[in-house]
Amino acid sequence: MTEKQGFMTALYERLSRDDELNGESNSISNQKKLLEQYAKEHGFTNLVHFTDDGISGTRFDRPGFLAMMKEVESGKVGTILIKDMSRMGRDYLKVGQYMELLRQKNVRLIAVNENVDSFREDDDFTPFRNIMNEWYARDTSKKIKSTFKAKGKSGKHVASTTPYGYLKDKDDPNVWIVDEEAAVVVRRIFHMTMDGYGPYQIARALKEDKVEIPAVHMAKKDAGLWKGRVEEIKDPYGWGSSTVAGILKKREYLGHTVNFKTRKHFKDKKSHYVSEDNWTVFENTQEAIIDQETFDNVQRIRSNVRRYPDGWGEAHPLTGLMYCADCGSKMYVHRVNNGKRVPQYTCSAYSKVPVGTLCQTQHRINADVVMELIKELLKAVAEYSQLNREEFLETVKKAQTSQQSSEIIRLKSRLAEAKKRVQELEKLICRIYEDNILGKLPDERYAILDGQYSKEQKDLSAEIADMEAELSGYEEGRRSAEKFIALVDKYQNFDELTTYMLNEFVEKIVVHERDRKGSIETTQEVEIYFNFIGKYLPPHFGEVEMTSEEIEEMKKREARKDRLHQNYLKRKASGKQQEYYERTKAKKKAEMDAKKEKIRQEDIAKGVFVPVSLLPPAEPKKGVASA
Repeated sequence: MTEKQGFMTALYERLSRDDELNGESNSISNQKKLLEQYAKEHGFTNLVHFTDDGISGTRFDRPGFLAMMKEVESGKVGTILIKDMSRMGRDYLKVGQYMELLRQKNVRLIAVNENVDSFREDDDFTPFRNIMNEWYARDTSKKIKSTFKAKGKSGKHVASTTPYGYLKDKDDPNVWIVDEEAAVVVRRIFHMTMDGYGPYQIARALKEDKVEIPAVHMAKKDAGLWKGRVEEIKDPYGWGSSTVAGILKKREYLGHTVNFKTRKHFKDKKSHYVSEDNWTVFENTQEAIIDQETFDNVQRIRSNVRRYPDGWGEAHPLTGLMYCADCGSKMYVHRVNNGKRVPQYTCSAYSKVPVGTLCQTQHRINADVVMELIKELLKAVAEYSQLNREEFLETVKKAQTSQQSSEIIRLKSRLAEAKKRVQELEKLICRIYEDNILGKLPDERYAILDGQYSKEQKDLSAEIADMEAELSGYEEGRRSAEKFIALVDKYQNFDELTTYMLNEFVEKIVVHERDRKGSIETTQEVEIYFNFIGKYLPPHFGEVEMTSEEIEEMKKREARKDRLHQNYLKRKASGKQQEYYERTKAKKKAEMDAKKEKIRQEDIAKGVFVPVSLLPPAEPKKGVASA
């Protein structure tokens, strides 16, 4: 048993954290001694050590292993010595692939303790050893996960690090305490979102104010993933939009423990995010940084796509709140009226190709008019609460109870239907399974039906969970009314309707179509739904006492509107309206494009709009120092 002359003899040692539990015999130093002694006794020279310390055998991106295989690829290695086959790895398919590569490169592999020699042809047990090594890794992973899960189910934190804003108590690492310095930044991020700023804008503001990124701050507190490596971070103020967005999602800021958000596979050891229904949440386990109302409002804001007028300027305060009354779709903001800065909302479904099929009309409305309407309504509510407090309290609670009662009836009816359908689907799935087993239903047809039924069942189960949660939420009805009243008291004497205030008050705005098209003066119904209580109008809101002269003038205006509307409908029916549109389309488009480009250049100069070509490069992935 002699070495191949002129070639390197590679001595490979590996130790994982799991191997450390098996005692000193597995230590790196002992592996080196064993391999060096074997090499000396059997005449192997030109020894080179390749070592991986603390890395699992299920991973094959180990630095020492990769360095050794690079030497193998270059043809410099004649023999590899290892303590046992588990040092190569604990994935029998991967180990098998590498053994085939060694055979092709004419490299000899010897596992000293197991008497394995790849140049011997009488060892048929090696593949089984590799399978057993993988089983060992899988079994160890299950045991560790079981212990980990038991801890997480008990309500203790299982995360190795705390979120930005919290630190571990020095006396008890299971207890999280508020890091007030970071908590101020967290609150600022949530409040800026309520003010209408997006993650990119917030990140830019934090960077300009030289606020240290979470990695730097935590490292300085001797915590986090960058502990002891803070000097490796190139830009300590390099906030990114993804970091801000991640902070805005964390339920931990409500004071809750959220366990099992990620899962690791025993082979690659990489974390993979799982769906929220697999999370385990324990409420009120530490001091909250963000209150529930602010958190819920931010989630609602973030769930809506932030649209910008023609891609220019800042998002309009009403974005994400406007809905079409006829089809229920969201309404998007645009700049219209010959390129002027007049934000108007239209139904998003109307413009989808072919135009007018999903929703027949645009439901266009001037955003400034809606803002003024909300302001007037809130002023009226505040005034009513001051002038007649008892009646105000009574009408708010009555309005909420009335709306909730009808909504509860609707939810309970839909819930019963959904549960009945789930049971029907379960029977159908069993029936087609039996038909398939008995040969009555072909495999292909069975696969299609099973997929359809299973998907419908899954969707219904999710809908049932949402409806049950919503029904349980109505039990908080009385408290919700009180929260709305407290909000009205908070803004008794406001002057301007801010984005923050708008997001605190308004849940959604439902816009109906105008009563006439082709008329300058039209009437359009707008429904405003408040957070906590839904739709509410103080008594006599919008009612105006008119003189006989004013009534007569109004009738004349209405008659004029009717006449103009009828003329529009005639032009449309005869095709003249379309002819006029086609005749002037090119000229209007050219004029519009020129005005838009002028505004675009003005916005670029002011820094309101940043073209994609001028945006900073994407953030490096987690774990990269420059991130």
